[in-house]
Amino acid sequence: MNELLKEYKDKIPLKILDNIEKHMPEKCSKTEAKQIFEVIFEEYTRALADPGECVGLVAAESIGEPGTQMTLNTFHFAGVSEMNVTTGLPRLIEILDGRKDIKTKMMEVYLKKPWSEGKNIKQIAEQIKETNFKEYVREITINIVEGEMVIVLDENKLSAVEMTHKRILAILSKAVRGFNFKLDKDNRILIKPSGKERELNHLYRLKEKIKSVYICGVKGITQVLPVKKGEEYVIMTAGSNIRDMLGYEFVDEKRIMTNDVFKIEEIFGIEAARQAVINEILKVIRTQGIEIDIRHIMLVADAMCMSGQVLGINRYGIVKEKPSVLARASFETPIRHFVNASLVGESDPLNSVIENVMLNQPVPVGTGLPGLIVKVKK
Repeated sequence: MNELLKEYKDKIPLKILDNIEKHMPEKCSKTEAKQIFEVIFEEYTRALADPGECVGLVAAESIGEPGTQMTLNTFHFAGVSEMNVTTGLPRLIEILDGRKDIKTKMMEVYLKKPWSEGKNIKQIAEQIKETNFKEYVREITINIVEGEMVIVLDENKLSAVEMTHKRILAILSKAVRGFNFKLDKDNRILIKPSGKERELNHLYRLKEKIKSVYICGVKGITQVLPVKKGEEYVIMTAGSNIRDMLGYEFVDEKRIMTNDVFKIEEIFGIEAARQAVINEILKVIRTQGIEIDIRHIMLVADAMCMSGQVLGINRYGIVKEKPSVLARASFETPIRHFVNASLVGESDPLNSVIENVMLNQPVPVGTGLPGLIVKVKK
């Protein structure tokens, strides 16, 4: 076995060799093993792109044709309000256009043990959800005689997130100026205007304003849903804030995922963003029941990330990066590109496909096509 691995080390990628070593039958003769290696080598050779093959064109057709069969739909998590996920063609357009402001941001928060086994899963989910003051209020009344607002808190909701009355009071005092806050013996919050003028309309305006005061949780996480995936629990969230989530001890920082590709690029770098683009495209096409060879998707992801940052496939993204004036002009706003190129005296080397098609010249097409240099004897 080791001899065969050494023999095929330079012929087959190491990842495939590792898989062969893991899955090779235990009782396998040297002749049978050799046949297995030969078959795998033949399959691998067939899978390679031939020199001169138009891989970009094949990738475009392979993604474009099934893309026309996609539906325009939004997936909704049953039983959870406001928790929708954009899927289908709209989501694919979001990814390929490189849109920073996506319609429905979400995260998959993987947990470390023992939390991934279900320990305190509901408390953890409530702990990371962004909560405003209105969610802890049971009753708000205005005492006209005393000129004060009386707030009764929901004890059950406070205990679920381990929140105290004093902490709530401190947060409100910091967030709202011009009022005096105190607790009475029944743990009710009493609010009075701090100025000499005790107008009731100040309290009525405060009644609506105070409901939106941020209390706890991760900002941006509007909904949470614990889900069991296989043998472990994962928390699905509506909204995304991966940077703040990494600060929690129960979060598995190696597996946490968000559908916000630009946040991944910002925190983890361009390689992670490239993988996120691939994963997000695969997720969309597989939910639609479509199969596309991953190499086509990888080619698109490489094109989007090759400059060191994620760029969409549009005139503000990778088209803007093209060195050819004619190629840029063929996409959108041609007059603007021609005028700008003329002003700076830009030249076009006519190296790629588009500009040669426009000028009715032979197209320099294909991947890995060798260029031959011949020495001519005088």
